[in-house]
Amino acid sequence: MKRLTTVVIVFFVYSCFSLHGNVSLSLPREYCIIGAGPSGLQIGYFFHQAQRDYVIFERSDIVGNFFSLYPRHRKLISINKRYTGKTNKEFNLRHDWNSLLSHNERLLVKHYSKDFYPHADVILKYLDDYRIKLGLTVQFNTDIRRIEQIFNTTAENVFSFFLEDQHQQQYICRTVIVAAGLWKPHAPTFEGSEHVIGYESISVNPTEFEGKTVLILGRGNSAFETADSIYGRTNMIHMISRSRARLSWNTHYVGDLRAINNGLLDNYQLKSLDGLIEVPVEQLKLRKINGKIFVVKPDQNTTGIDKVLSDTWDNFALREGYDVVIRCLGFDFDDAIFPNTSKPIRSTGRKRKYPRIKPNYESSNIPGMFFVGTVTHSLDFRRSSGGFIHGFRYTARALFRILEWKYYSVPWPPISLPLKHFLNWIIKRINEGSGIYQMFGELGDIFLLKRNNTRVEILEEYPLQLLSYLHTYAGHKAEEVIVLSMEYGENFSGPGKDTLREDRAISDVEAAYKSNFLHPVFYYYQRIPNETQFVRSRSILPPPKRIHHVLEDFLTTWTAEIMHILPLRRYLENSVNRDLRNFFSTDCLQMSLTHSTPPLSCVQGFLMGQGLSDVDPAAF
Repeated sequence: MKRLTTVVIVFFVYSCFSLHGNVSLSLPREYCIIGAGPSGLQIGYFFHQAQRDYVIFERSDIVGNFFSLYPRHRKLISINKRYTGKTNKEFNLRHDWNSLLSHNERLLVKHYSKDFYPHADVILKYLDDYRIKLGLTVQFNTDIRRIEQIFNTTAENVFSFFLEDQHQQQYICRTVIVAAGLWKPHAPTFEGSEHVIGYESISVNPTEFEGKTVLILGRGNSAFETADSIYGRTNMIHMISRSRARLSWNTHYVGDLRAINNGLLDNYQLKSLDGLIEVPVEQLKLRKINGKIFVVKPDQNTTGIDKVLSDTWDNFALREGYDVVIRCLGFDFDDAIFPNTSKPIRSTGRKRKYPRIKPNYESSNIPGMFFVGTVTHSLDFRRSSGGFIHGFRYTARALFRILEWKYYSVPWPPISLPLKHFLNWIIKRINEGSGIYQMFGELGDIFLLKRNNTRVEILEEYPLQLLSYLHTYAGHKAEEVIVLSMEYGENFSGPGKDTLREDRAISDVEAAYKSNFLHPVFYYYQRIPNETQFVRSRSILPPPKRIHHVLEDFLTTWTAEIMHILPLRRYLENSVNRDLRNFFSTDCLQMSLTHSTPPLSCVQGFLMGQGLSDVDPAAF
């Protein structure tokens, strides 16, 4: 019956689109992934491992084509920390910001480069090897130019998207996953914008800027990367943007200005000609006069060099003419491939460059259209790492698990443990888990308390904003849960905050809730919070019945028995109403003979023929 339904649908779609002329319609696919960048390859890997029907469309002839041009000066700013003092792969991924997830131990960027900040060509080689060695299905030189929704039905096996490439080859897909990233340069138009050179086309030869005065539009990493490459050759460099430069070490946001690029700040603060100023770029007016490009103050409507440099304006910060003006304003999501009836709506405000999506990574207005990679960053913009490889490799896996339940009734893979192992498992996760560490405040571990609190089921790296819908998106039912989330202090960082102040670290276990740096936070709910509670909450999660902050640690290693483990154990015991201590076999035997209810570890250990012995085997 399913096969017949598919045939009927294909015939219907073929008939509908035969009006386009001589068309070539490919067989229907379950998943069509747009873009063979890191996120497209990552979600493709999970489909490949599950033996799902998928294809990755790539408009160029290589994977990761974005990195063939960007960053322009070829040095990545994502760290490649090859040595951590540990051999645990999961822990080491906390400090590997370039590698994708796979079962192949050799497919890690540390095996491709020894540089802390690798060359961009390294990621191209790595991504190509990732595709080849894992056998991923990529269809190259296929520029998808039209994606249109053709059915609006709840039937899960109906192929509901029509795609067309540059050769009018047409495809039918049940589910579209957009992994195209942000690649379209943000290029606002204003008076004189024709005199501006874009970041995408600037020369990377610094000698071409010798003895020139340069104006750079923007204050992000691409702007400072450009300035850093030429400021030793120029007369001066001025940078302008709408808002102040935000330093990543001050905001804890990896998308803000990184130290590797901010050399020009020294020159500015030490008054060595270079400088920054805040001006809305969209209100700029540039005029080219006698070979120089001049900035006209936004409310100045007069023309001519005598007016630009008149006495009234003799202290205007940008009064000097410039030889070169460079635009470094970042990138936008390109939605030109979607007709109006199937166009995903945009987010608003500062997140406008991203499509608006639900917490399950689905378009807010086009059912069946999902997103992975940088374009999902609207969910955690300026809060977490979802816009970068070391973050979206985990959200891609979360989307895969959501789709497995949606289409194949495969629940989110649980880990089931007797409650006596609960504390040890948590200690392991907070000290090793990479997904909850990188996607702090967004992905967390959900502990489902089962069988009168004698067992626990664990859902790792689950989207916290979907907690109210465990059964809808993960296939699990639960009432009583404990949630583990990694979080920074709420008001510790941000522009204007002194994050290097003397009292920046908390060392008092009684004040652990004031911890500023990344640390584990536990939430206990007798009933899973509903959607209304999420909407009303101003925090990451709605107020729980009990909350516990594990004291921050300089080494991000939470193993101190007194400061970390003891308070955590007491919190868990109060939540599950069980004694979580471990006892030796001899103690269990004594308590079993003298207590009506022995401790849980004895019930699930010694009384089941398991346990720890305090007898030295060497004595026999």
